[in-house]
Amino acid sequence: MRILGINALFHDPAAALVIDGRTVAAAEEERFSRRKHGKRPVPFSAWELPEQAATWCLTRAGLRPDDLDAVAYSFDPSLARPAEDMRLNDPWDHVRLTYARQAPAFLATALPGLDPRRVRFVAHHMAHAASSAFAARDARSSSVLVLDGRGESASHLAARRVGDRLEPLHAQQLPHSLGLVYEELTEHLGFLRSSDEFKVMALASYGRPRILGELRRYVYSTGDGGFHADGVPWAELGPARAADEPWTQEHADMAASAQAVLEEVLLDLVRWLHGRTHDRLLTMAGGVALNCVANSRIAAEGPFDRVWVQPAAGDAGTALGGAMYLGAAGGDEPAPMPGADLGREWTDAELGAYLKTAALPFERPADIAVTVAEALARNGIVAWFQGRSEYGPRALGHRSLLAHPGHAGNLERLNDVKGREQFRPVAPMVLADQADAIFRGPLPSPYMLFVHDVAPAWRERIPAVVHVDGTARIQTVDPAAEPLMSRVLEEFERLTGLPVVVNTSLNTAGRPMVDDPRDALECFGSTPVDLLAIGPYAVRRAELFAGGEGRSR
Repeated sequence: MRILGINALFHDPAAALVIDGRTVAAAEEERFSRRKHGKRPVPFSAWELPEQAATWCLTRAGLRPDDLDAVAYSFDPSLARPAEDMRLNDPWDHVRLTYARQAPAFLATALPGLDPRRVRFVAHHMAHAASSAFAARDARSSSVLVLDGRGESASHLAARRVGDRLEPLHAQQLPHSLGLVYEELTEHLGFLRSSDEFKVMALASYGRPRILGELRRYVYSTGDGGFHADGVPWAELGPARAADEPWTQEHADMAASAQAVLEEVLLDLVRWLHGRTHDRLLTMAGGVALNCVANSRIAAEGPFDRVWVQPAAGDAGTALGGAMYLGAAGGDEPAPMPGADLGREWTDAELGAYLKTAALPFERPADIAVTVAEALARNGIVAWFQGRSEYGPRALGHRSLLAHPGHAGNLERLNDVKGREQFRPVAPMVLADQADAIFRGPLPSPYMLFVHDVAPAWRERIPAVVHVDGTARIQTVDPAAEPLMSRVLEEFERLTGLPVVVNTSLNTAGRPMVDDPRDALECFGSTPVDLLAIGPYAVRRAELFAGGEGRSR
């Protein structure tokens, strides 16, 4: 079956194409529109569809809309209840539901030739569950945990994959929502709600869980696979922060307390789930599953032997999950994700043409990996644009900013380049076969979804990637999956003795990750980056501002 998945209703609109159970393409609309998260998660934006992402997915496979067997829309309005019945303070939620009901007609307009009768609604949390249980390797018998802000009428799903079926075990009904509680604190602390929750997680490392005892009155597990999480009076528990104000220790303590209570409840939920299934593997999805600190506690203290998290765990991933769910229901055997690099790519000739059109001085070195490693060893910052772009919020070695981890000042330097808060950490990439000598935690970790303790002997050697609490959110690099990045790491180790480089996303604050060559050139031209490695070509800032016409050499 040829199935296009669509996520559109809340935020992070995205499209994914699954053919005969195999993932062919997946992309988020923000990478095309250049609007962070695609749109704001308000009812009046619910009609906006990932038109560019969907069109690209079809083009990638050489399909027209009328070639599709089905379109999966990752929200089922028939399962929703009125906002007032769920005690949600959203008087315009009925607008969102109206748009959802009309999604088949909207999609037929956006994709001319599509028969609206081929659009199928997939329950939001079942789409999340399929995105993890069907995409993970060796997962035919596994447990599934989904947690986010909200779906149709719930905020959580515990389920089990048995063969190509998903069996629901428990769902927590709204208004109780761990995701919404975390969102509310994000807003209270002056960050952008439903966008900046990862900043709260980072800030938590600077605080102490001073109000944990009080928070436990409002957020706790109920022992039956569910939880209570509603009505936290953040204004009574600590001071609010305006977006332009500096954070204080009280703010960090609130973040630390919220993080601690979240981890406690998640551990109770996974223990309950394991008690029902006795599986060895837990797969996770939903926005809460992007909390890599909590994921690490689940892996370390939970009862499962292995934990796998969907790299596009947020709502964008439901586009893929919805398509996989319909495919499995129609008899296709779901194939594991080949990786997170599921987006756009360009040939060497196409990239060269972009550079010539931009009239930039560039070169084609014998080995771009060696050129990059040498620049990093000289403490240069490198913009890295290679292969297909990533699906999900993490830069995983295709659209990255790279730097030397051995210079502590590179953390501040990169945060300045990106224009973001200085309490934000950056991540290390490490050769997979050397990770266990440097980092303690779940290995391998190819998607940057866990935090690891940095071995004491290495903390002074790679200070730029060590967070204030002595941890790092690592990406392990396997030469079989990422041969080019592996060569960069190998050459960098030969030059410096360090098998680690700094990796952060190729973008500036408030902008989506770079996706196409024009984005890369704009980012390079507007930031103090020393080298742009775009395909096999190198553009050096020193030559760019020394003058000269666009040429190759």
